[in-house]
Amino acid sequence: MNVELRKTFQFEAAHSLPNLPENHKCHRLHGHSFKVDVVMTGECDERLGWLMDYAEIGEAFDPIRKRLDHHHLNEIEGLKNPTSENIARWIWNEL
Repeated sequence: MNVELRKTFQFEAAHSLPNLPENHKCHRLHGHSFKVDVVMTGECDERLGWLMDYAEIGEAFDPIRKRLDHHHLNEIEGLKNPTSENIARWIWNEL
């Protein structure tokens, strides 16, 4: 049976979107409370009765959260233009 395991994380960070026009509000430095859902899908282990140890998701994401939380995202390598889409792609690659 295919199952889905989801864990939601939150972090606070500042960013600006440098590719927008200078008069756009998001071009200026501002902050957000970001939420990230990490979703694992696959077959349950018949013997254990689970897809994976739920704690492993947190262990995998915690170093990423620490790099993002209360930081200026534009200063993180790979996030020069930290749109939501680019942040999601960056997190996916880091995981």
